[in-house]
Amino acid sequence: MLGLLARRLAFTVPMLVVVSFCVFSLIVLVPGDPAVALAGENPAPEQIAAVRERLGLDDPFLVQFWHWFSGVLQGDLGQSLFSSQSVADAVFSRLPATLSLALLSLAVALVLGVAVGVLAAMRPGTWIDRVATFAASLGVAVPYFWVGMILVLLFAINLTIFPAVGYVPLTENPLQWFLHLFLPATALGLAPAAVIARQTRAGMTGVLCEDYVRTATAKGLPPARVVGQHALKNAAVPVVTAFGLEASRLIGGTVVIEQLFALPGLGNLAYTSVFARDFPMVQGVLLVVAALVLLINLLVDLSYGYFNPRIRQS
Repeated sequence: MLGLLARRLAFTVPMLVVVSFCVFSLIVLVPGDPAVALAGENPAPEQIAAVRERLGLDDPFLVQFWHWFSGVLQGDLGQSLFSSQSVADAVFSRLPATLSLALLSLAVALVLGVAVGVLAAMRPGTWIDRVATFAASLGVAVPYFWVGMILVLLFAINLTIFPAVGYVPLTENPLQWFLHLFLPATALGLAPAAVIARQTRAGMTGVLCEDYVRTATAKGLPPARVVGQHALKNAAVPVVTAFGLEASRLIGGTVVIEQLFALPGLGNLAYTSVFARDFPMVQGVLLVVAALVLLINLLVDLSYGYFNPRIRQS
């Protein structure tokens, strides 16, 4: 397992450098000049030139990248162009809300997806299987924001069970933290749950026909033990792959959900920074999100060694 970890880290570190270069390149690819926005209304060319010199925008691109990347290696992501706030402070102050939303959404996706997939695989061809397949197809097709609006209408406005907007930190009130995140996490987790359910059903259908599963059943083991100890682990590799892919996509989906439910997370910060052309803030958010995605991929790769020992040995 340590060898597998070393190989994956050897691949992840260069990938993070490449991602950092791509993130910084946005300052060139995005149209518009931040110096013009910072110089005020109807700025004179001299004012724009002074702002560009102060920000270092006149330096060659690779020089600008090295200055930024060397700061990143020291934990300095730069400063906001408009508020002069530290990008690192702004990003990491918003990170707990996004991580809370993402982790709760992944929990919803994993529990619901695996449960529905296993139930459908154990009753192939029955009405349970058909309903589960239809629900999974519907879950993939319905967008996040539509599900979120329907949940707000039903459970926040009509039934007033859950709050519609806002966020309470976990350390202040765990119950309110859960109540405020339940609707956005459910809206964000239903589509990944549908994908995981389909992968679980496909994997379990093949595994349940194997000889060792029939032998375990013939020995009189309870169905829950047969599924949990024998079938589910051997069908888990494609499920974990789908889980990792959906986790990466889910982080991107937080932008829409955080706007809809007024959550103070990274998605909300990225949205406001893009429209303000606050490029250092956008770069900081994208770099942290990219690092999270690479971390998820690393954990998924390591999990293969647990579910399939042949991968660990190779």
